[in-house]
Amino acid sequence: MAQLLTETQIQEQLSQLPGWQQDGKKIYQTFKFKDFVAAIAFVNQLVDPAEAAGHHPDLEISYNKVTVALTTHDSGGLTSKDFALAQEIAQII
Repeated sequence: MAQLLTETQIQEQLSQLPGWQQDGKKIYQTFKFKDFVAAIAFVNQLVDPAEAAGHHPDLEISYNKVTVALTTHDSGGLTSKDFALAQEIAQII
């Protein structure tokens, strides 16, 4: 099980991830695309990095918007896994 980050560590990591925000025990960002097809194409690009990391985001899709939320469920909060995957997602955009 991954070790939970301290609030200080979380804030340090967030400062390196423009657009990501914290909501309790998760970090999230909402991405906006030109249409539904582009939004789904983005979601499809998340599959390989998530599978490779063995760490899967919570996704909410609303037409041209995709909200990606990350938390380490089995640890009960934010760990380095969340921020590593967020960094990979930032490279996709």
